Amino acid sequence: MMSRQAFLCSLGSLYLSLLFVFLLMDVYARPANNSALKEKPADNKDENEILPPDHLNGVKMEMDGHLNKEFHQEVFLGKEMEEFEEDSEPRKNRKKLMVIFSKVDINNDKKISAKEMQRWIMEKTDEHFQEAVEENKMHFRAVDPDGDGHVSWDEYKIKFLASKGFNEKEIAEKIKNNEELKIDEETQEVLDNLKDRWYQADNPPPDLLLNEEEFLSFLHPEHSRGMLKFMVKEIIRDLDQDGDKKLTLSEFISLPVGTVENQQAQDIDDDWVKDRRKEFEEVIDANHDGIVTMEELEEYMDPMNEYNALNEAKQMIAVADENQNHHLELEEILKYSEYFTGSKLMDYARNVHEEF
Repeated sequence: MMSRQAFLCSLGSLYLSLLFVFLLMDVYARPANNSALKEKPADNKDENEILPPDHLNGVKMEMDGHLNKEFHQEVFLGKEMEEFEEDSEPRKNRKKLMVIFSKVDINNDKKISAKEMQRWIMEKTDEHFQEAVEENKMHFRAVDPDGDGHVSWDEYKIKFLASKGFNEKEIAEKIKNNEELKIDEETQEVLDNLKDRWYQADNPPPDLLLNEEEFLSFLHPEHSRGMLKFMVKEIIRDLDQDGDKKLTLSEFISLPVGTVENQQAQDIDDDWVKDRRKEFEEVIDANHDGIVTMEELEEYMDPMNEYNALNEAKQMIAVADENQNHHLELEEILKYSEYFTGSKLMDYARNVHEEF
């Protein structure tokens, strides 16, 4: 039978345990501070991806004017790009690359011509388009809470701020009552730029509401000729130093690339300038007059431009065409696999015949 002293000790322990539980319940049940709009950022994938991406798959230049370093891999691998990882097994990647080679080589002559590569690039670019359309459906549902098929700027603004860690209910209430939102300067600047893009995506007749197709243009301007023009204007605005709405080579290569702290950083900066100079002189400046107009930049940015796809095909072939026959053999693609896939394959020559 338990002694009186042991009983009291047990009762005291139980009391302390219950007190601790109630204190925890009080902390988690306590209402939020209504004066603070910021809360923990949402983990919801739909909401976190409603911001138009800087990186557009299958487009040679980013939204901020930087060259897309992964463009070659994107238009050669398409959806298979994620499968060619740094730590993937070389033998498996080699087999995947052989399968891709056979798909590009439509006449089965064991070599890839510029026309065959052009067709493949257009096909992979369209694949990126279709992927963006599917993702857009999901993102549109995330910002269309009432499901009426249209999204107002205010609806998007609420979801965007919620994805940035603001309290969604408080933001919605303040917007409804036309109250001032206390937003940091950086977020406000992003919102202002998004609002300009929102209005550009609103096709005539303008109703300040975006349907699913217009929302696709908002997130992925490469899908719309009108939005492509707007994207070009933004890039020109960021790079054009003298305000003539044209780009010189010096303007194009003068983007800030960070502070050079050592020789390695200097080499990176030098490579960056070299890449941009080559792209400007050999590709973007179509008439080679030393000036890039808005029209030239628009043609360059258009991912479905067949001439650009052919030009890109020729460039990709030139990189690996060791025998200078203006075609790519399997051995050449395997040897230069890092350029085409981002993955370096070892012992390519020894395995090519036994595996293909």
